[in-house]
Amino acid sequence: MRISEIKRKTAETDIELTLNLDGTGKSEINSGCGFLDHMLTLFAKHGRFDLALTCKGDVEVDDHHTVEDIGIALGTAFSEALGDKRGIIRYGNMILPMDEALVLSAVDISGRSYLGYDLRIPSQKVGNFDTELVEEFWLGFTRCAKITLHIKQFCGTNSHHIIEGAFKSVAHSLCDAVAIDPKFADEIPSTKGVL
Repeated sequence: MRISEIKRKTAETDIELTLNLDGTGKSEINSGCGFLDHMLTLFAKHGRFDLALTCKGDVEVDDHHTVEDIGIALGTAFSEALGDKRGIIRYGNMILPMDEALVLSAVDISGRSYLGYDLRIPSQKVGNFDTELVEEFWLGFTRCAKITLHIKQFCGTNSHHIIEGAFKSVAHSLCDAVAIDPKFADEIPSTKGVL
C-alpha cells in the first residue's frame, strides 16, 4: 500500500494528514474551512484516494494559511506515497463538465514542479471562502508533490461549479497518473531512469 502520514506544525497551522493512494475514496476531513472540506471530500472520492485530514489554523485571520498549508501537506503526502514512482502510468488528463462549467486538467508526475493555472472565477467569494485561494492551494500542492499540473477552464459562469470542476478533474487525472501499469510494474516511466 502506498500510504503517507504527514504532521506539519507552524505558528499558523497544525495539520495531521494521512493519504492512501490505493484507497476507495473514503475521507474524514476537518480543515476549519467548510468549502475546502467540500472540495477535498470530492477530491478524495473522485480520485479514489483515502484521505484523513485535520487542521487547526488561524482562521480568525483568514483562510489563507490553512488553504496554502493543506496544499503543501497534501502535495508532500503524494510525493512520499509515490516513493520512486516505479510502475506508475505517470500521465493523466480529464476534461470534466460541471453543469455549465468545463475544466481540463493534465498532470505529469515528472519530479518537476510547475502549475499552469487558467481559471477565471467570476466572484471573489464562495460563501466565506476567498476564491483567489484556489490558486494558492494548487501552487502549494504542485511544489511539494513535484508534479507538472495544468488546469484550464473552457467555460463556466458559476464560481462554485468552476472550482468544483477543477478539483474533480485534477482528482481523476491524478488517479490515472498514479495507477500502477501491471505490464511495467518494475520500471521507472522515464528514459532517465529516475523521476
